[in-house]
Amino acid sequence: MAKLSSYVRLMRLDRPVGIWLVLWPALWALWLGAGGMPDPWTLFVFVMGAVLMCSAGCVINDYADRHFDPHVKRTCTRPIACGEVQPKEALVLFAVLVALAFALVLTLNRETVLWSLGAFVLAGLYPFTKRWTYWPQAFLGAAFAWAIPMGFAATRGSVPVGAWLLYGAVLIWALIYDTYYAMVDREDDIRIGVKSPAVLLGERVLQVVALLQWAMILLLIFAGMAFGLGPWYYGAVLLAAAQFVWHQRLAARGQPFEAFLRSHWVAFVIWVGIVADLALR
Repeated sequence: MAKLSSYVRLMRLDRPVGIWLVLWPALWALWLGAGGMPDPWTLFVFVMGAVLMCSAGCVINDYADRHFDPHVKRTCTRPIACGEVQPKEALVLFAVLVALAFALVLTLNRETVLWSLGAFVLAGLYPFTKRWTYWPQAFLGAAFAWAIPMGFAATRGSVPVGAWLLYGAVLIWALIYDTYYAMVDREDDIRIGVKSPAVLLGERVLQVVALLQWAMILLLIFAGMAFGLGPWYYGAVLLAAAQFVWHQRLAARGQPFEAFLRSHWVAFVIWVGIVADLALR
């Protein structure tokens, strides 16, 4: 039972914020691709895929960081860092989670299966990028945003040009919320040599995050135009912008982790706007 609890913590199932960060953008794509409620099985596959791939990403992240985490106050109690789970066990768990996710994808069309290969590569690559770039969040964003083309492939059999506006918005969004996350560990990261935007930008970090927030809002507006969305969607974009202002204030008051924890509501509001707009147009 203790081992099961350690696996749950390793997969972050006790703290599912990462699942929401993956799932809400995937739902954008499914609803837009289907023009409304998607096929129930396709929806199930994407929901379970978000759970499995987010869990797999957390496992491989902790494996990659197993030599760093014991030296960081926030991460020293993670299961691998404190010896509750051995590195080889983590690799086996990662392989099982990815295999289950891929088995689900195989029940969808050929286009979705082909697109999914990119997601698996990016999910395995991201945790190791912080060794050589100050912007590992770009790889995280590329991995999380991969649900966008996959969602359109699953519902339409192809990926329209407008989907790449959403892809760019989600990639930028990852830079935003994961930079808040990195701000929590900035002092420890400097000490042990881990790279992040919070380390690179120093006192300018919130100014750069604000620019990224504006860039994401603009991409969401352009995406709405590309898909012919109306006032319900643009109202949701306005609410997302208001949330960004709130998150900036939290971070400025020394609460960047609180800003990170609340970030998934930005994408949830956008999804609600899409659902409402498609249903009520």
